[in-house]
Amino acid sequence: MARQFVQRLFRVLFFLYTHSLNHHPRYPPLLTATACSGIVAFTRQWITLCYPSRAIRAAFWLSPLLTCAVGILLVLIGSAASLGIALIVLVFAFVQSLYACWVNPRFNYAIKVLSVSTAFLPAKTTALVVVSILTSLMYCSFLVILLSLIWSMQVMKNTLQVTVARIKYLHFACRGDMGTRVALRDTIKHLMGNILIGSTLVPIITVIRGSARAIRLVAGGTDEFLCSCANCYSAIASKLVTYGNKWGFVQVGVYNKGFVQASMDTWETFMRVGLEPLIDSDLTGSFCFLSGIAGGAVCTLVGGTWTLVVHKNYVTEVSIYAFLIGYLKCRIAMAWPQACVSAYYVAYADNPHSLWLDPTIPVRIQQLQRYGT
Repeated sequence: MARQFVQRLFRVLFFLYTHSLNHHPRYPPLLTATACSGIVAFTRQWITLCYPSRAIRAAFWLSPLLTCAVGILLVLIGSAASLGIALIVLVFAFVQSLYACWVNPRFNYAIKVLSVSTAFLPAKTTALVVVSILTSLMYCSFLVILLSLIWSMQVMKNTLQVTVARIKYLHFACRGDMGTRVALRDTIKHLMGNILIGSTLVPIITVIRGSARAIRLVAGGTDEFLCSCANCYSAIASKLVTYGNKWGFVQVGVYNKGFVQASMDTWETFMRVGLEPLIDSDLTGSFCFLSGIAGGAVCTLVGGTWTLVVHKNYVTEVSIYAFLIGYLKCRIAMAWPQACVSAYYVAYADNPHSLWLDPTIPVRIQQLQRYGT
């Protein structure tokens, strides 16, 4: 009886879904953009695994170009809303270009860290990422509520990150080996509560910290009042990051700690061994973010161009939704290199004199102390 009920329910839902496709001209472009996001995510994962140097450089240089192309597409729409969004997008593309030029001297170190941390990929990690991408692909195809989509993709990304980080930490710390299936099962069974908390706190604190840095750069040192306000806001952001940061996911997976406690312990360890300047200048997070931006831009160009030709009234909303789908899908695909690098840093912080780790981090610390770049 239960099986028949489930089959009937699925048939009804599938009928309603396919019936809605025939009456909403925005759905085919969105579904095409969703499929495109899967292709882009798989491609990005493969390039990162096989050619980390090209992957990092491509993310930093292609993302501004693709974002600019999205801005041009929005200008072509011609509506007031699309023109306003286009202005923001074009400014964002320009900022990305400036940022890529600014961090260009750090590319070699970022490539080295990514290459070292992903050199020995845990067994079945690729399969785990593929399953995550396919799951998110099916989820996006049903066009669920936007906030639910963002939340679910964030949780999925962090679940993958905790699983891979645990395996990689054991490898870096003591050359231990752990099955991916066992790690994933333990993560889902015991750690989902902490992952949900982290999925809520980390994006909020990241936005606060990023805005604090931007305000501090804009304020400069010319105006005493603005400078003091910027310093105060920056101090608050620096305090908040100790209670919730992406590095805490490593200790969540390894030691089964609460997320806040894991974040505090990890950050305290970073401070004790002098890793904070290196962590602040790490480009892995920017690499993953810009990879997501590039993926979202590709999906926007695919879905938005189609809708512009077929049904212009829906172009703006289709473009926004397609961007979010592509961005979130690529962020899931980039969760495993983020996890590998996080585990690499945390393993070093826990034991800086470990014989299992290469000298990449100590050499970089010496360079920062000597040259400041």
